[in-house]
Amino acid sequence: MNIIAIIILFTIIITYALNLLADYLNLAMLQPTLPEEFKELYDSDRYGKSQKYLYVNTRFGWIASTSGLILILIFWFGKGFPILDDWVRAFGLNTIWCGLIYMGILILCRAMLSLPFSIYKTFFIEERFGFNKTSPATFVKDLLKGLVLSLLLGGPLLAGILLFFQYAGANAWWYCWIAVTLFMLVIQFVAPTWIMPLFNKFTPIEDGELKKGILSYAESIHFPLDNVYVMDGSKRSSKANAFFTGFGNRRRIVLFDTLISQHTVSELVAVLAHEMGHYKKKHIIKTMIIGIAQMGVVFYLLSLFIDNQVLFDAFYMEQKSVYAGLIFFGMLYSPIDFFTGIFMQFYSRKNEYEADRFAVETTNDKISLSDSLKKLTVGNLSNLTPHPLYVFLNYSHPPVLNRIRAMNS
Repeated sequence: MNIIAIIILFTIIITYALNLLADYLNLAMLQPTLPEEFKELYDSDRYGKSQKYLYVNTRFGWIASTSGLILILIFWFGKGFPILDDWVRAFGLNTIWCGLIYMGILILCRAMLSLPFSIYKTFFIEERFGFNKTSPATFVKDLLKGLVLSLLLGGPLLAGILLFFQYAGANAWWYCWIAVTLFMLVIQFVAPTWIMPLFNKFTPIEDGELKKGILSYAESIHFPLDNVYVMDGSKRSSKANAFFTGFGNRRRIVLFDTLISQHTVSELVAVLAHEMGHYKKKHIIKTMIIGIAQMGVVFYLLSLFIDNQVLFDAFYMEQKSVYAGLIFFGMLYSPIDFFTGIFMQFYSRKNEYEADRFAVETTNDKISLSDSLKKLTVGNLSNLTPHPLYVFLNYSHPPVLNRIRAMNS
């Protein structure tokens, strides 16, 4: 094993161990006493059910992550990468097609290995706790639609990256940076009207008290809004949510139908005030700019390593190729990705506090937002007392009690 192999292996094992530790500490934080803020909404039975839900999901996560770790190590040290490369090269195709087949097989194998876990989580764990509404037919259709989209959108993008790094020389990294940035921006514009409706039905909210309240609030903060859409989230789960997507005239604020059924008008307005707060505070644009900048750094670093023989030696590859270099660099980059992920989680939590503050100040109603968060937490059986390390590593939103106490202060 060379130094790069040691770095990658060390990173994989340390990340795995750190996540196990965070999971263990998270379970250890479970308290039998219900927090004061939730005594009006939770009874002892449902609170116990939420803790059982966390325990079952954590244990299932251990099995899935351990299986994944074992399989990648077997494939790596069993020389699976060069064996597959020799098989693909035997077809005698050009480098781009070899790359698409090679990476496509690896992606497909990973998807197939994760499929049993996805099935078990959806039809056993989520079913057991009363969340699953997905039929087997819907599950299969989602898989097939995702596969087709990956081929139609991801295939050409991947081919372009391979083409640039194969033939563009020193300029390849910033050609790829520009191309992928444009691709991301286009997807942001077309996703609300072309891609998302392939999976869910989006219906303009009906005239009535809720629509009037939302449009009135939007007008009060000078937020241009023609309509709010209701998504048939109940088609797959009883969990509730809301989100903001798109830009310009394709901008959409979306409420799950399950959210509407569980909340009052003032609570729903408070939830949307939070989502509009993200827009008014420019969180979406800032996050995208950070992501684009990070992507540029990744492509530049990739250009430095993609032809490095030491990188290929770490995976027992005698023949260098752009497509294998992409995969191996992705594994080498994982330590940096781990730390940038932690930073982005921290930044996201900060943005959530800002959006909460915006909603409370502009609606002058902290009770409705607080109550909506409580209902969402109870309805989704969310953990009320996560361990700080688990939050640090995994949470894009602050723990609900922290948010409620911040609003009250």
